[in-house]
Amino acid sequence: MQFIDLKTQQLRIRDDLEQRLSTLLDHGQYILGPEVTEMEETLAAYVGVKHCVSAASGTDALLLALMALEIGPGDEVITTPFSFIATAEVIGLVGATPVFVDIDPVTYNIDPAAIVAAITERTRAILPVGLFGLCADMDTIGEIAADHGLPVIEDAAQSFGARYKGRRSCGLSTIGCTSFFPAKPLGCYGDGGACFTNDEALASRLRELRNHGQDRPYHHPRLGINGRMDGMQAAVILSKIAIFDEEVEARARIGARYSALLADADCITPYIPADYDSVYAQYTLQVKDRERVQQTLREAGIPSAVYYPVTLDQQPALREIGRSAGSLEVAHALAERVVSLPMHPYLDPETQDRIVDVLRGAL
Repeated sequence: MQFIDLKTQQLRIRDDLEQRLSTLLDHGQYILGPEVTEMEETLAAYVGVKHCVSAASGTDALLLALMALEIGPGDEVITTPFSFIATAEVIGLVGATPVFVDIDPVTYNIDPAAIVAAITERTRAILPVGLFGLCADMDTIGEIAADHGLPVIEDAAQSFGARYKGRRSCGLSTIGCTSFFPAKPLGCYGDGGACFTNDEALASRLRELRNHGQDRPYHHPRLGINGRMDGMQAAVILSKIAIFDEEVEARARIGARYSALLADADCITPYIPADYDSVYAQYTLQVKDRERVQQTLREAGIPSAVYYPVTLDQQPALREIGRSAGSLEVAHALAERVVSLPMHPYLDPETQDRIVDVLRGAL
């Protein structure tokens, strides 16, 4: 059984993908070529923003966003401790301090009330995460940011394609960042990422920064990175975006079916607020005895995963450079209880029934 089934998806897009790759091999523009340009234009239109600036990875996208906002030593960025390390890693890489605040116990996303209490004169940005495919409370976060004159960077590595009050993830903040890692809802066949913004100046700065700070050949007004996306990955995204809406609908249907089948089980299923849609990057439950549950699933040949067993404030690399604002008890408790089940658009009802039957027995 596959935790994420990329093979079935590839069969659907194989002919189009091979044609795109053949075209790329013929013209030979492998870095920032026509496929990258087409992908950026397509994704900007999809999200509903003026600019999409591709990057070599989702981590690079976050790093570029911080660099474009000129965040660095002495600055603080408020974020969640319940995420992949890249969220806070990039804050440390620019020399700033990640400030961790607790999360909402229902959505698992950053708690806006905790953000307010953590703002200081050194705060330069707020960096919420759309965890497990569900956007954070971006309107409330945006209002807090506006009151304090702060930009918001949305880490949408898991929520690209999700809707929040009728708007798409990545179009909800100053800069939205996503990842095209293969396991993401919209993934390529390597590393890739993108930044999204309506700000012309920021978009121009992002493009320069991803290409060694270059504004024209061999002229570098700022220090940048080698953060360019290659054409082969863009070709994969272009093949996949054609079926992405269908896959998002399938994820929503499968996620809702999981929750219905587990409604009376001894676990806590994902909560999707009104006016939100999740892309279910993961289908994540809370259970009481995770190790036993995972062992039972494993014995039945059913894969599972834990996102995330160690909160970011407890990571050795971040303990020295970050700080916590207030208690992080919700995040710490969830790190001991969450477990994710197989989730992808091609999960058939029979396989899902089997997963649920074994899980219910374990519970």
